[in-house]
Amino acid sequence: PDTVNILICRCLDQMKKEGLSVDDLFSQCVFHHDEKDMVLKAVHAVHPEYQPQIQQTTSQFSLPLVNDFYTQYPKLHLTQAELLAGFKRQLSMELACTVTINSVEAAKPLTENMAKMREHLNNLNNQWHKTLLKAFREKKMILVKTSTKYQSLYPYLCLLEDKDYVNMMIQSISTLLPTGLTLTAYASSLGTRVYTKYCVLRKQQNQMVQKLGNIYKRYAQLLANNTQTYTTLPREHWCQLETEQNLGLRMEHGAEKGWPDVVTLKLGSYLVDLIVKNLKIRSDILNPAEKQALIPILYHMYTFRNFQQIGFIKPHPILTQILSDAVETTLTFDSYIMPMLCPPVPWTSASCGAYLLTPTNLTRAVDGGKQQDELEKCPNLDAVLDSLNTLGNCAWRINKPVLDIIVSVFNDRGSDKLNIPPPLSEAPQIPNLSFQDPANKAAERNKMRDEANNARKKRNEMHSLRMEALYKLSIANCLRDEIFWLPHNMDFRGRTYPCPPYFNHLGGDMARSILVFAEGKPLGPKGLDWLKLHLINLTGVKKKSSLQERLEYANTIMEDILDSADNPLDGRKWWMTADEPWQALACCMEIAKAVRSPDPTQFISGFPIHQDGSCNGLQHYAALGRDVIGATSVNLVPCDVPQDVYIGVAHQVEALRAEDAQTGLKVAQVLEGFISRKVVKQTVMTVVYGVTRYGGRLQIQKRLEEIDEFPK
Repeated sequence: PDTVNILICRCLDQMKKEGLSVDDLFSQCVFHHDEKDMVLKAVHAVHPEYQPQIQQTTSQFSLPLVNDFYTQYPKLHLTQAELLAGFKRQLSMELACTVTINSVEAAKPLTENMAKMREHLNNLNNQWHKTLLKAFREKKMILVKTSTKYQSLYPYLCLLEDKDYVNMMIQSISTLLPTGLTLTAYASSLGTRVYTKYCVLRKQQNQMVQKLGNIYKRYAQLLANNTQTYTTLPREHWCQLETEQNLGLRMEHGAEKGWPDVVTLKLGSYLVDLIVKNLKIRSDILNPAEKQALIPILYHMYTFRNFQQIGFIKPHPILTQILSDAVETTLTFDSYIMPMLCPPVPWTSASCGAYLLTPTNLTRAVDGGKQQDELEKCPNLDAVLDSLNTLGNCAWRINKPVLDIIVSVFNDRGSDKLNIPPPLSEAPQIPNLSFQDPANKAAERNKMRDEANNARKKRNEMHSLRMEALYKLSIANCLRDEIFWLPHNMDFRGRTYPCPPYFNHLGGDMARSILVFAEGKPLGPKGLDWLKLHLINLTGVKKKSSLQERLEYANTIMEDILDSADNPLDGRKWWMTADEPWQALACCMEIAKAVRSPDPTQFISGFPIHQDGSCNGLQHYAALGRDVIGATSVNLVPCDVPQDVYIGVAHQVEALRAEDAQTGLKVAQVLEGFISRKVVKQTVMTVVYGVTRYGGRLQIQKRLEEIDEFPK
């Protein structure tokens, strides 16, 4: 012991000479397993009274608008026990890295063809698993013995069990759309899956999971509906709890520093190459009349984008057909695709926050790694992190009556009018053409080829849209009885987005209609009026009317509103005429419940009322430049009726078009009657964000092409 103590004292003396304190040791070092406890035990051997003193950072803001917010953080409506139950389930899901849920198509009656395709798919999956496992092990042995361009990947291929890599590869095949993915995107997603699984494994090995549980148990007290009051924000509270747990540098250092993008991409490319070269399917599996041959299930092709050659990975049409016809009863997602079942870990730095174990960056961008490094050096992020934490702590639930109606329409061949994608059975059939027929002239053959290409393109687009809707509805159905949260991060502009990509409140009309706040509040004296105003805004009519005129109009159509709520698919179907039909239906149902309640002012509602900026980019320009005319056009100054900058621009463009038409300019003459608000809106909106002249021209062309009467 004396010898050990002498060594400890010598180390401490050396640290002192180097200008390092013992506190620096605990605040700046990365510890794994029980290393921290062992270091503290060594220090106690010579300084028994020592306790680490880690300095806490506190926010100092003087902005009056947010003073109340920083005084006391609002609590959730859930108990600590409920929050911790959600935490345990979320932790289990992230430890597994994947989650399997029931598909909303599972309710469809099983046909003979579906059963046959499912049997094919099951046999193929078993066969592919064995083939890939064998190829993976053989290739890994070759990497040890020979020098290849992939040799540096060998350590990364030993981080997980062999079957984990194989499972990831097979999972990636089932989610590949008929339109395919760029090789870069496909490889990057596979490499990221490996990195995520590795990070979760490391945190388990380093006992971070247990420490996380201890911290979250106390953190839940801050958010839980109890009598305890705190003067700290979630970010500050979490940092304080980490310090008290003696975790040293924050918990993000429980895992290694993120892999460079080039490593993730190279690893993913290696795995994609294994799939392409080893997985085959029989060419006659669907049509015995075909010549029997083994063909790759994925193929590598090239296309040009912006004059650059881009590699593409596409599934073979036979595989796409089997996947489509099988109508699988379950879907498997990565755990970070799903909303969270507990409040997210608060962002405390540019690399620590959101999911419990899954690594997440503060920014999402093509050069995210570079931006992430810059953000980690930034000293003034606290207000940004607090904003993201507040968004992430908003609890949501599913609007079950609306979800059930959407699912019934989805399973009943969809609806173009209601933006519910139809199944592939409704898609145009690809004509079986004989290009070699000498009776067909060159022009006819070209026309036939174009028709086949258009039909194929339409089928691929329909399949992509159908799968996207299937994912959203299946995730929503899985969460139908849950309260859940959406962790947020941001893009390079600082605009915030939910991390779960498929199902969130920034989605389209269908996704928004089935999301409501988990915590309801009494409508109060004006709440019902705002529900009616929101409904009229969703219809797209009365855009130029004042709020009072919109409210009066809502009261005149109450009969249609109540009929829509009571008989959505069998009544007058007024809600289907709205610009945003599904949100309109959800709002009709909420209004019906409120007006039929004993006291509408006391009716508890969790319905989101949208408040949208009027071309927010132009609002910022007008405010920065104190531009009264611009501010008036984007509703920054009081007006009796809402102003519309897009209509103002359309009128100016129309005046210039009329002048040019009088001078004989043919383009101006053709455009007569087509310069509308819709044509100019996208370009006006995006000019603030740096759209180029070329990009603006394409936007306008696309809007004009959508007008049936416009000469093509």
